[in-house]
Amino acid sequence: MHKLFSNKTVVISGGLGDIGRAIAKEFARGGANIALCDMREKEEAHAFLEELRREYPVECHYAQVDVSNADAVEEWLDEMEIKWGVATIIVANAATVTLAGILEMTSQQWTRELRVNLDGAFHLTQLAARKLVEKKLPGHIVFVGSWAAHAVHANLPAYCVAKAGMRMLCKCLALELAPHQVLVNEIAPGYVDAGLSGKIWEHQPDLVREATEKVPIKKIMSSASVAWEVAHLCHPNNEHITGSTLLMDGGLSLRS
Repeated sequence: MHKLFSNKTVVISGGLGDIGRAIAKEFARGGANIALCDMREKEEAHAFLEELRREYPVECHYAQVDVSNADAVEEWLDEMEIKWGVATIIVANAATVTLAGILEMTSQQWTRELRVNLDGAFHLTQLAARKLVEKKLPGHIVFVGSWAAHAVHANLPAYCVAKAGMRMLCKCLALELAPHQVLVNEIAPGYVDAGLSGKIWEHQPDLVREATEKVPIKKIMSSASVAWEVAHLCHPNNEHITGSTLLMDGGLSLRS
């Protein structure tokens, strides 16, 4: 049976985080080849890659890549092109977060966060887009953003700034790539039971209840929910949505 993403290659940065893994599983379920990068050692990816191959099965690959280093990103994309051909689905998901107010944050923390969250997204999407344009291939690019791009979080200033910059990067890239049939969009989740939030909530159930109460629909989303929407934006029948932000925050922004 033909699967939705058969014969497609998907590259995902931040691929070993909770959301990155969920996105990888969603596309693997659709039959795509999966190329992941992250900063963790290769040994940490082994079990997850074996899980993907066993459950779906698909071709998958992991590389340790610092997305803030353009040369490292280019080397990774070149390697994947030799292995499977040009990736036509690109997911810029790598992110880091520092819990600190502006007055407490160090210049090193600020710089590192913007380099990973914003520069890293730029390097991946620019270099991958060049390959699509050179080969005259249509494609989809999705930025994993956040509702923090438009809602102030006092303890996450660098994250908010980086995600706001990413949103404008998405729009600029979408306009430039539109004539080449490369559609560029952002997914902007609200509260997700994943990553740093998930780790905190795991040990502090009172905070989970407090967060849930803030969300108008009274639900905290899972990584799988985010992944489903990423895949939805890359659906072969999506021929017109570009330069858009798909806000999935359960109505949080309606109160903020």
